[in-house]
Amino acid sequence: MRPNIVVSSIDMERLETLLDSLPSAQSAVKHALLEELARAELAEPADMPPDVVTMNSRVRFALDQPAEEFTLTLAYPKDMQPGDERISVLTPVGNALLGLASGDSIDWTRPDGASFNLTVLDVLYQPERAGELHR
Repeated sequence: MRPNIVVSSIDMERLETLLDSLPSAQSAVKHALLEELARAELAEPADMPPDVVTMNSRVRFALDQPAEEFTLTLAYPKDMQPGDERISVLTPVGNALLGLASGDSIDWTRPDGASFNLTVLDVLYQPERAGELHR
C-alpha cells in the first residue's frame, strides 16, 4: 500500500500542463505520474504541511537498491541542468518523491520492471514553507 501524498494546487496545475505536453513516446512516465496525481490530496500552497516534498523542494532521501542516500532538488524538466543536484519529476525517483512527507517510504517500480524502496529522510527546503507561494 502506498502512503498518502499531498500536492499543492500550483504544482498540480503545472504538472498537468507538463503531462499534456509530453509526446506519446513517454506514455509510461506520463501514466506513472498521472496515477500519483490522481490519488493526491490537494492543498493550497499556504496550507501545505512543512514536511511534504513539493516541486522545487530540496530533499534528503534513501534508496534500498542500491542502498544509498541522496540530497537533491525535485525539479521540472525545463529546470534541469547537468550536475546541479536536481532530479526531474519525470524520473521514477522523482515521481516517487512527489507529495511524500518526512519519514514516509514507498515501494516503486522502474520502467525496466525492477523495484526499489524510497524513504524521505528530511525536507531540507520547501518553497511553501519559505513563503514562496507563487513560484
